[in-house]
Amino acid sequence: MKADILIVDDERSIRESLELILNEEGYRTTTVSNGKEALKEASENTFDIVITDLKMPEMDGMTLLHKCQKICPQTSVIIITAHGSLDSAIEALRQGAYDYILKPFDFDAVLLKIKRLLQYKELANENIALRRAVDQRFDFSNIIGQSPQMKEVFRLIEKVAKTKGNVLITGKSGTGKELAAKAVHYNSDRAGKPFVAVNCGAIVDTLMESEFFGHVKGSFTGAVRDKEGHFKLADGGTLFLDEVGDIPPHLQVKLLRAIEESEILPVGGTQPIKIDVRIIAATNRNLLKDMEEGIFRDDLYYRLNVVEIKLPALSERRGDIPLLVEHFIRRYNRELNRRVINADNDTMRILMNYPWKGGIRELENIIERALILSEGKYITKEDLPPNFIDREYSGLIPDKLKEATAVFEKEHIASVLKRTLNNKEECAKLLGISLSSLYRKMDELNIK
Repeated sequence: MKADILIVDDERSIRESLELILNEEGYRTTTVSNGKEALKEASENTFDIVITDLKMPEMDGMTLLHKCQKICPQTSVIIITAHGSLDSAIEALRQGAYDYILKPFDFDAVLLKIKRLLQYKELANENIALRRAVDQRFDFSNIIGQSPQMKEVFRLIEKVAKTKGNVLITGKSGTGKELAAKAVHYNSDRAGKPFVAVNCGAIVDTLMESEFFGHVKGSFTGAVRDKEGHFKLADGGTLFLDEVGDIPPHLQVKLLRAIEESEILPVGGTQPIKIDVRIIAATNRNLLKDMEEGIFRDDLYYRLNVVEIKLPALSERRGDIPLLVEHFIRRYNRELNRRVINADNDTMRILMNYPWKGGIRELENIIERALILSEGKYITKEDLPPNFIDREYSGLIPDKLKEATAVFEKEHIASVLKRTLNNKEECAKLLGISLSSLYRKMDELNIK
């Protein structure tokens, strides 16, 4: 693991000897002669390790340690000390220093300490990422749906997650493209590494290259320190490029090169940086049409679209609407401290037949609004916006008799189950069917 190391010592010979041996090992080093200069460097640049002498003019090593803990807590500090000042080094360890090295140097021991520290930091970062993955639990349970269209989406996600191929997720706004991307990442062997999401449409064109690939200090006005781009932040993990169709043509060339060569060149940099990143791109645009019009590069399209996952619009999977309604009611019951059970039959019929041009986000917004306004245990049509009633979506039913019958049966059985507090025998009796017929109907209609 390569690293950036800041060497702080008022003795020139010590600075130069440490710099020489560390550079030979491939580490990037910066040297300064006192604590004040070190603090300035640490506030303007990112270092993995600071190696500092304890006794220096301007600012001693202990004070620098405390300052570093405040302005760059991710940076580890190693103390340089002589045999006669060993007590001070031990106190520095108590104050948060990682380790100490003794003068005169045993360079093999110094290199071993640095190697162990970097291994520890890498393992700690992996554990943090893994804990986040476990905590977030972006598995299939976060994507609601039992319709045939969504079952096909789940099948594709499960297959592609185990591969290394890039993925293109397409679908209208509000179909859950980022959730699908997270499901791919957190079910892959990269789950313990970073998932970095970037909204390409929200980045100013002039800053996009720096945001993607990073920049070096002084490369342009305002670049007061080195900056790692999204590709470097996602190294080892997944980079999610949302609204990838909004990337301007001049940057598409550099994005293609980064994908093909597995390396990036920061703005103002001279040395390419190797990266290991899986790309998941998403768009609500017709990229094939954009390719015909010369807006989107065809070579980049085929690099991104190794596997395509098409997310259906909510209007194309109406059978999932009751499940989504229940999901959002549970969520906003917790957030708003409400006890709403569900939507009543009339309201559910309206929701099932509404066009939902805003997709799942629009449905979530409507349910949140309804829970704020609702005064009973069930959401009623009076809790919906006026345009829902004005358009009489409750009067719309599927054209095919079989689909219309299934919609009514599912709603009616679910309603009776709720009234009987999920007592199957009582529900079957009220419906006038046998218990085995009820179970068969529940299985056919995906009623939990």
